[in-house]
Amino acid sequence: MKIKDEFYTLIDDIINNKEFLKLSDIGHHGITRLDHSLRVAEYTYKVTKFIGLNYGEATRAALLHDFFIDEVKDKNSLERLREHPKFALENAKKYFSLTAREEDIIIKHMFPITFRAPKYIESWIVDFCDDIAAIYERIFSTRWKLVSNYNFVILVIIGMLK
Repeated sequence: MKIKDEFYTLIDDIINNKEFLKLSDIGHHGITRLDHSLRVAEYTYKVTKFIGLNYGEATRAALLHDFFIDEVKDKNSLERLREHPKFALENAKKYFSLTAREEDIIIKHMFPITFRAPKYIESWIVDFCDDIAAIYERIFSTRWKLVSNYNFVILVIIGMLK
């Protein structure tokens, strides 16, 4: 089985869930929350499979780690960071059967901000992959905005040369 085929077989029921697909309408790190979640799941899949861990549960939980819609919209930034894993876990449990490992991954993916350390090595890996994905997305989206606004930048530089 090809890697992409196995990856999508693991997450098929999630990416075809009507509620989960609402994440495609929510911005997150300059892309959609669905795209971010897929990136974290793919990174997790590759790392955990490579080192021989439970890549199935890790991949599924990584995909579900930000499965919240608007539960934290009225919160400040720090509250959103701390509270969204709880809402993601509640939503994930509402639509999918989860193992103890998957629950731990979802609820603890924001350590140390949430103060609760992950129990499983897969939880640590998802936390790390989420951080790497977020950094990549912020850099890419910022660079993309700069490139798309190059006319403005050129005008500013020309103005400085006068």
